[in-house]
Amino acid sequence: MLIDTRNFGQVELPEDKVINFKNGLIAFTEMKRFFLIENEDKDIPICWLQSADDPDLSFAVVNPFMIKPGYEFELSAADREELKIKSPDEVVVFSVVVLPEDIRQMTINLLAPLVINVQEKSGKQIVLQDRRYTINHSILKELRSNERGGIADAGSDQENK
Repeated sequence: MLIDTRNFGQVELPEDKVINFKNGLIAFTEMKRFFLIENEDKDIPICWLQSADDPDLSFAVVNPFMIKPGYEFELSAADREELKIKSPDEVVVFSVVVLPEDIRQMTINLLAPLVINVQEKSGKQIVLQDRRYTINHSILKELRSNERGGIADAGSDQENK
């Protein structure tokens, strides 16, 4: 199927690449069908979750385990059943990234990850009860605190040192 998108133009999408979010996403409950657009630059870990129903709706997403070492959560039995998860290797997890004009203010939502069963093409946004995580976790601060080198220093200036 051919999908028009605001940010990516027309995208040819095989029907089997559509991920169904039965309950939609937080604040977008009416949007049920999405697909992933991977970044062409493999050194940049941000992907895009594009709505198959609304050409103007897309979210920057990233694997939260790449940003926050030690990030962890447990899916409830009900969530595993709803997503028909039989094995951990069927699952990918993403978190929504906010990309403001000042890239140094970029944040990640660690409190409400997107859990996707890649075999079933089903997804769900899970709201964690773990107060270690927030909806606006600073990516730059996290990278700096983990001393990850080049990426962490990107965008730094005299004010931030």
